[in-house]
Amino acid sequence: MARLPRLAFADLAHHLVLRGHNHEDVFVDDNDRRAWLAAMRESAATLSVAIHGYVLLPDHVHLLATPRSAEAIGQLVQSLGRRYVAAFNRRHGRSGTLWDGRFRASVIEPGATLLGCLRYIEQNPVRAGLVSHAGDWPWSSAPHHLGRKADSLITGLPEFWSLGNTPFERELAWQQRLDDPLPAAEVTALTRDALAGWAHGSGAFLARLKELTGRPLQPRPRGRPPGTRAARPSPVLAPEAGEQDLV
Repeated sequence: MARLPRLAFADLAHHLVLRGHNHEDVFVDDNDRRAWLAAMRESAATLSVAIHGYVLLPDHVHLLATPRSAEAIGQLVQSLGRRYVAAFNRRHGRSGTLWDGRFRASVIEPGATLLGCLRYIEQNPVRAGLVSHAGDWPWSSAPHHLGRKADSLITGLPEFWSLGNTPFERELAWQQRLDDPLPAAEVTALTRDALAGWAHGSGAFLARLKELTGRPLQPRPRGRPPGTRAARPSPVLAPEAGEQDLV
């Protein structure tokens, strides 16, 4: 099957996932993490990409970013590769690729869906068992959103600002959201759409995007199209272990 062109839109938020080659670590120590953040800060500023959220995990990275131009998302990842990978290889005496092929990205609907994606990103260290509370992981945007530190990399979302009239109200509201695990179905959908390159949002949002692109925005439903009849009855089979319906 031919590879679908990546979805990318100006002025819409994108959920990006970059994974280590063969699940290898992409950060060995805090010096690596600081180098990555410095590279991201410079690359994002140069390419006019707003970073709204991030998390650095041992073998992968999540970003929530809005580009001023559609091309800037790919250019951001290329710039990060040039700035970070060469320095990482020199620092650790290695050579070759660091990332697992193409980066993965999903376009995210503004509003509550976008806040859910930010919550998904910042709760990653908790789901991974690295910390008990999202704000305790220093290598994410959660401490910034909780008022524990000022992170100049972060551009605030209007959706986040709408959580309260004062910084204290917003931070408290966000703390409550981060302490409440995201529903498993939402975690699955956000992960699936990011890794497969689908858009993530409501039917109305997908319909608007479909007018702008000729490629599929979501996986096709499984099974026979509605209104058709099988030639003969067939038994209903339960899905195999680990299989999930994509809708």
